[in-house]
Parts: sequence; C-alpha cells; structure tokens
Amino acid sequence: MKIIQASCVAALALCLVGTALADDLQAVGDPDITGFSARRLARMTAWFEAQTKKGDPSGFVVAIARGGKLAYLQPTGFADPDRKIPMRPDSIFRIGSMTKQITSVATMILVDDGKLELDAPVAQYLPELRDMQVVKKDPATGDATLIELEPARRAMTIRDLLRNTSGLVYASPDYADPGFGNAAIHALYGVRAPFRRDKTIASLITGLGTLPLLHQPGEVWEYSVGYDVLGRVIEVVSGQTFDKFLQSRLFAPLRMIDTGFHVPEDKLARLVAVPGAQPAPLTVGDVAKPQTFFSGGGGIVSTAPDFLRFCQMLLNGGELDGARILKPETVRLMTTNSLPSEMHMAGHEAGPAFGTGWGLGFAVRTNPDFSWIPGAVGSYNWQGSWGTFFSVDPAQKLILVMMMQRPEHRANGFYFNAIRRLPYAALKVPEVSTPAASTQLNPRELTEFAGRYDFGGSVSSLDRQTALLVDSNGWTGLESVVAETDGLRVLKPTNGGPAARAGVMAQDLITAIDDRSIKGLGLEAIFRRISGPFNAPIKLRIIRQNQADPLVITFAREAVPSHSVELQVRTADGRLVVEATGAWSILDFDKGKTTPVAVRSKDEFQVESGDHTRIAFVRDAAGKVSGAVLNPGPWEQRGALAQ
Repeated sequence: MKIIQASCVAALALCLVGTALADDLQAVGDPDITGFSARRLARMTAWFEAQTKKGDPSGFVVAIARGGKLAYLQPTGFADPDRKIPMRPDSIFRIGSMTKQITSVATMILVDDGKLELDAPVAQYLPELRDMQVVKKDPATGDATLIELEPARRAMTIRDLLRNTSGLVYASPDYADPGFGNAAIHALYGVRAPFRRDKTIASLITGLGTLPLLHQPGEVWEYSVGYDVLGRVIEVVSGQTFDKFLQSRLFAPLRMIDTGFHVPEDKLARLVAVPGAQPAPLTVGDVAKPQTFFSGGGGIVSTAPDFLRFCQMLLNGGELDGARILKPETVRLMTTNSLPSEMHMAGHEAGPAFGTGWGLGFAVRTNPDFSWIPGAVGSYNWQGSWGTFFSVDPAQKLILVMMMQRPEHRANGFYFNAIRRLPYAALKVPEVSTPAASTQLNPRELTEFAGRYDFGGSVSSLDRQTALLVDSNGWTGLESVVAETDGLRVLKPTNGGPAARAGVMAQDLITAIDDRSIKGLGLEAIFRRISGPFNAPIKLRIIRQNQADPLVITFAREAVPSHSVELQVRTADGRLVVEATGAWSILDFDKGKTTPVAVRSKDEFQVESGDHTRIAFVRDAAGKVSGAVLNPGPWEQRGALAQ
C-alpha cells in the first residue's frame, strides 16, 4: 500500500539522519498496533498530496505518535517549490509561536529548580519593568487611549507572563482586538520595542520599560510579548544566554538535534523556504545566520521529529528516555486551564468562544461539546504563524504535529482544520459483532432511509468538534464577538454566513436573543442562548451605531460549512449505498465514492469490507426515519436527517 511505502521511506530517512530518536519514535509502526486504520491513514496522505497537486506551494510534514510509538511520519510536496526540492521528514521549519511552549517549559525548569517563583513580580528579576503604568480606559465604552495613564493595581508576575494576563500586548496590529480600541498602543509597541535579530532581548526589555500596559495585570487575557520577557528572565536567573540555556537543559537532554534559533550552514539544505518573499535580514524569521535576539515568543526552528519528542516528554509527565525535564505535577499545572470563568478575553483562539482555556503556556480544551482543540477535555495545543501546529490528547495518548511554511498566517486555518480532524478520522473504534442478517428488505423499504444526514463537526466518536458559536450542528456565522456590559458586540460576522446575509454588521450590539435580554451575561451564558440545531430560527435584537431605534433580525441556523460531516444515503441496484458529501470523509465512507452497505436487521446496515462500519437508522414516534447512528454503542456518532 502507498502509506506503507511512504512510512518506510520516512523511517529510512530518519536512520540516515542519525540515532537521535528512541526506537519507538524512530520507525513507523504497524497501524493496527497504534490503533489506526491503514486505509484511513492513506486517505490523510492523499488529502495533503491533493493540496500540492492543486498548486499550493507549501509542502508538509505530518507526524503522529500514539501510546509512545510513531504511528505516522509523512513528508508531502516541496521544501522549496521554486527549485523543486522535495520535502523530507527532517526538513527544518520556523515554528513561530510554538516557541512559546518551549519557553514555558524552560521557565518551569527554573521553577522546579527553586530558582524562580511563579507569583514573584517580574520586576524582581527585571528592574526595568518596575512601576509600570496602565492605559486608562473609558468605563462606559472600554476604549483605551494613550492620553491618560494610571498606576498598576498590582505588579505583573511570572505567572501572568505564562498566562498572557500581564497587560502587555504585541506590537503587530494583527493581534489588536477592535473591541478594545487599542490600535495606538499596539503601534507604539512596534516603535519603542521592535523585534530585531541584530539586537538582544535585553534591549527589548529596555524598550518595554518605557511603555504602558494596555490592561491591569491579571484582569484580561491577551496574546502578548510576555514570552519574550520570559526569555530574558531565564537569562538573568540562569546566568546563561537563552539559547544556551535551552540547549543545555532541554534540547540536548531530549536529543532535539535540529532545534534552535538558527540553522547551521551544514543543515541549511534542509531549511524550508517560505513561498514568496523570504524573511527580511533584520527579522527573527531570517534564521540562516546566527543572531543575538533569542525570541521566546516566536524565534525557534525545529523539525517534526524533534517537536514530537518535546510533546512526548510532556505526555510522559516531564520525562523521555530517562531524561527528567519537569516534575509530573508541574506538567499537570501547565496543561490545566488557569483562567477564571470571568476573565475578559481580548481576541485570538482562547476563551469560551473557542471552548478553550489557557494553562501556563498552552491552550487547553475545556468544553466537552465544542472546541477548536481536538481531543478530550484536557487536550492541549498551539500553532505558529508560519503554519505549524501540534496537539497532545492525554486521553488517547495521541500527539499530532503538522509543519508547513506559509507567510499568510490567516489562511492557515484550512490546514489546521485538516490536522485537527484527519488523524481522529483514522483512529479505529472497537468492532461490535452483530448477528447475520435475518431480514430482507425490498427496494421500496430501502427508499425509507434515503436522504442527507448531518453529523455536525465530528469525524470520530473519540473527538467532538464544531465551529465557533455553534452547538452540535447549528451555525450562526458570528465569527468574532466580545461580551460587554449591555450585550454582545459583533466584531466580525462571517462573510456570506447566515448572520451577515440577514443583515448583521460589525460593531452591532446584540442586546436580546429570542426576546430574552442578555444584558450582564458572560460569554458562556450567551453562547448557550445562541446555540441550537441547524434550521432552527434565531431572533436578535440589535442596537446599531448612528441609528436611534433597535433592529430585529431573524434568520435560521445552518450546518457548519467546511466543518460539517454529512452522509448521503440512496439506493442503487437494489442496495443501500452511502457517500460522504460534507467536508470530510468519515469511517468507511469516502468523499466522492459510494459504499454499499449490507442489511443486518430491519434498521441496521454494515459495510462488509474496510473497518465494518455499522449504520443504524432512527425513527420518530410516527415511525418515520429521522436520523442515523454510526457504530451504535459506546463509540457511536449521531446524525440528524437533514432532508
């Protein structure tokens, strides 16, 4: 099979690199041993290959480990599309913000050593950041200006830096949340505290010391420059430059042989090119030469095998191959949500809108019903702006790593959705034996089951996922929102989504949902009001800027585009056939291909080949078919008849 051939090539390539990986993480194992379907892993390979064939210049490396064993390692496409250099398993990538997780582990190494206190003021280690001022906000609107400052109510702490609750922000306007009116301070950070590879982290700290905080420490979660501050804290506390500390305390013990802040000359042939313009010489993205600015927020390069070892250490509770990096209780603390429910969230992919909390350096899944993080509650992940992604699912002992290199980070969601779903779609669920068919159905009886069945956003019973502001299968198309005192402020409706088509606009304030006021409610409570099944109507009462009278907008929730799992059932040649018609293939049912199912009982059928997926149809009180269940039992997935 193609997947086996690819796996052998990957394993051989790693052998040629050296003996950096432990046996279990070096050679790709038998899919059955790690609980995967070889056919469905091949389907994942085909998906990534299809992106290359469509002309996407990005190549990919995907690595999966389960139960401490390497289950999949697959390069696809080109490391340099212009020169047609193929991707290889040990290709080197800029990992962007996946640097933050490395920095958080380095920080906690010093906490475990007793040299750093989580709740100590940052200024205890960096006096330049003592007595920082905070931008004063309009209590009525929440808008911030640079005209008036006030003292911080308390000092920012090391824990604040790890939690993104320090009050610091990023210089890039890409991270500014229009709900806070803070574009001016983000621009000011870029002027006074720029990221330049020819400078040092110490110079960044000097610049930050002249700037105000946007938020009071501990009161708002906002993605920020805090991890770069932690890099400097580590230098001061350890007495080493940040790069040397990482090499001696983390990379060398874990045998992460290709991870660091620059790519040596003898490895440059493995550095993946960025399609289009390359990083400018003075940016941290230019990693071809040694630098002095060791960005703890986004400056590291690595490979899929190296980062897999880093994740395996975390999944093992802080140890790998006899090298103890962190205490088990420290890893649990880092990968447990640390944000209180009332924490105000300033954009990005954390908070109730995403079913996600934040630990000490990691996004953590908190909602069992919807999340942008794959896996069970307690799974943790993050991604990098260049197109890298990882996820660790402790319940399944599963690690996912995807690496690609793209400059347009806002377009990466398409690929992140794939790596969130395709590996789970390839996991097997235990088969349940069923008796041989004792019932024969005639063609008229078979037509009762024909129709389209919507299974929401989940491709596997081992993982439940849906999209933003959606319950199991309903979507409103409110892409970005923030809770305010008087309601829910719409920052951005999804282009072409149901809300936008009905007339909802950016900056609208939703004050009531289905004639019930939402004034004073938090995001969690508001989301419960918004959620509902697809096709169910929702009524929004809206106050719009420069309009005296409120508006009432009603529309129907819809199935989630590009996320939904749908099956089309019909009859052909006297048999029932099933085809995946949504965004993703599921179990034995492929997109663009019909699969016949054999009768097992009056309302239950089974695929006779592959992984023997069962599909049982559900009837309502009147006896009409109303839904379908895949693999009835402990691992079932339920779908509703959509038409």
